[in-house]
Amino acid sequence: MKHNIADDTTIFRRKSRFVPYLITIFCVAAAVGVASFFIYRIISKKIHSESSVSTLYARWKGYDYAGVYETSKRMLERKPFNNTALTYHGYASFYLGVSQLDTSTAQNYLDESINNLRLALLSARKPLKPQLEYMLGKAYFYKNTISSYYYADLAVKYLQMAKNDGYKADDIPEYLGLSYASLDMTMDSISSFTEALLVRESDTLLLSIAEQYCKAGQNAAAEQYLFRIVNNCKDDTLVLKSRVLLGNIYIDEEKYSDAEQEFTTVLGKNENSADAYYGLGVIYEKQGDLVKARSEWRKALRIQVNHPGALKKMADYK
Repeated sequence: MKHNIADDTTIFRRKSRFVPYLITIFCVAAAVGVASFFIYRIISKKIHSESSVSTLYARWKGYDYAGVYETSKRMLERKPFNNTALTYHGYASFYLGVSQLDTSTAQNYLDESINNLRLALLSARKPLKPQLEYMLGKAYFYKNTISSYYYADLAVKYLQMAKNDGYKADDIPEYLGLSYASLDMTMDSISSFTEALLVRESDTLLLSIAEQYCKAGQNAAAEQYLFRIVNNCKDDTLVLKSRVLLGNIYIDEEKYSDAEQEFTTVLGKNENSADAYYGLGVIYEKQGDLVKARSEWRKALRIQVNHPGALKKMADYK
């Protein structure tokens, strides 16, 4: 059988055309591989930088609580018990929680804050513990204000721990005073509010301490604070609340004319004050005029259908 040189030439030509294709495919594959590697490095670097401690600190300093929340969340996905991430996630959750208008969303953030702060407290270095205790106390305080359950005792526990451990914050006495008031620990509340007044005086604080003195039966002390609000405060809401409280004090002291004047003044500013109508009803009750008393209590209930005082009085005089 003779060797066909023409066939060899054809095969050689085919191979010559195929080699460039192979080289091209190899080069494209290599380029794609190199590009993928660099894209992966860039993405990895971005993800790492987005969840780094330096990024966390930078966002915290910029008051970017949402950014701190997300950064610390990514850090915790990698290291669930990283104390720095737990601490800042707890702080960010707290500030996001207290800024919410929706109660359910606020509760979720505060629960997350409390859980992370409690975990952080377990492994925190000693110098950092007082601040964590302080933030935990505040988280429980705000949770108590929006929850159907009571957390004031835990607010007191952690705020007192922070205070005993040397943490300094001007708002601790006021938070303690309000928490003690929620627990009906009147004298402790008065003591804390008095301490708060030494740091910063406000009309809201004056009203709070007056309310606690009333509960303690110390009407003369309460009146002093209420007079300061009525005479100096620019907030009509606080002034009217103070006048209602003064009216109730005057009823206790059997100064019915003075009490009626306070309630009438309140209604002159706010005709929808259920408390003022209720107070007028009590005055008429004390004076033996149950017809007029029941009329005032009905007015109170038309404004506030679940007014506890008016409901009780109407039930008593069926």
